[in-house]
Amino acid sequence: MLTRQQSLHLLAALRKRQTEMVRLIGCFVRSESPSTSKAAVDRFGRMVAAEWTGRGARVAVLRQRDCGNHLRVTWPGREKQQRPILVLGHLDTVYALGTLAGMPFHLARGRAFGPGTFDMKGGLVLALFAADALLRADCPPRRPVIFLWTSDEETGSATSRAVIEREARRSAAVLVLEPASGLEGRLKTRRKGIGSAELLITGRAAHAGLNPEDGVNAIHEMALQIARLARLHQPRRGITVSPTIAEGGTRSNVIPAQARLVVDLRAPRASDMRTVERQLRALRPILAGAKLRVRGGFTRPPLERRASAVLFARAQQVAKDMGLRLRETASGGGSDGSFTAALGVPTLDGLGAVGEGAHSHDENIVVRALPERAALLAGLLATI
Repeated sequence: MLTRQQSLHLLAALRKRQTEMVRLIGCFVRSESPSTSKAAVDRFGRMVAAEWTGRGARVAVLRQRDCGNHLRVTWPGREKQQRPILVLGHLDTVYALGTLAGMPFHLARGRAFGPGTFDMKGGLVLALFAADALLRADCPPRRPVIFLWTSDEETGSATSRAVIEREARRSAAVLVLEPASGLEGRLKTRRKGIGSAELLITGRAAHAGLNPEDGVNAIHEMALQIARLARLHQPRRGITVSPTIAEGGTRSNVIPAQARLVVDLRAPRASDMRTVERQLRALRPILAGAKLRVRGGFTRPPLERRASAVLFARAQQVAKDMGLRLRETASGGGSDGSFTAALGVPTLDGLGAVGEGAHSHDENIVVRALPERAALLAGLLATI
């Protein structure tokens, strides 16, 4: 455990390096890395890898064919036999190549603006400076630390999920560097499970004026199914079943034979997730002659508070020793931490940068919060 004096020293040392942190974030942001460009993500990955190798860490490149390569960074602890701490982050952003031309990295009003500053290149920099702080204080973590930087989080973690779950199964705890919630920097101790279902409806075409009775209206069937889905939507319980895309029809005078409905799914508990999926599978056509096929479902499990409670209490103590106040919240969005929590591994999310505007033209981070967040991460690495 860190003493209160050591904790305060870590924070003071990191505050002196705030300008360096901002400078490195600027370098990272200027290396654009959209999920859809393997070359760009790999170029940025090499930049991140160089920062870690320069600090004496061991970096393994997990090569991918259809997306950017993932990075596995190993940082030794004092006790090699201990199960490691897994720290999760991602290299990819949602911004297309060329976004920097109209959204350049810049500083204004105590904020750093630019594509990916908040989600989540600021978090990647926090990890580097947290490691630096512990090295300079001659206070290495007791456990080994594995930093896993993936390349496809923003597109659903299709190639990285298996890697994340494999690392989590042999880890004692997982710390996730997704952005904090709100300008208070709240950690995320609960996340909803998320997914998407698709209803494919087949009717029968007919002339809308001459013989509409011979048709089966796929759009009418879709409307009836939407009304049925409304009964599954329970926002007071945190369960949302939200139609988001509706398609159908060919011409105004043709009874539509095909319709398609996409439904966004969110649920706060694994039990709720299973119930919603069971209800979706039980849907049947309402109009005579209509056919209905349901596919898809939840793709990320929820992060339930029981997976985060012990780690959050530890984080609160670390923050208190530094004279900081730390609070928690729930999030409707998912992250890779949801995968690890579902395996029963203690997981704490939202440890990244404090800021606003994720995935928007005004994405930004609060500069003065950077040393505090790096110190919090350093304290957790030293005490878990």
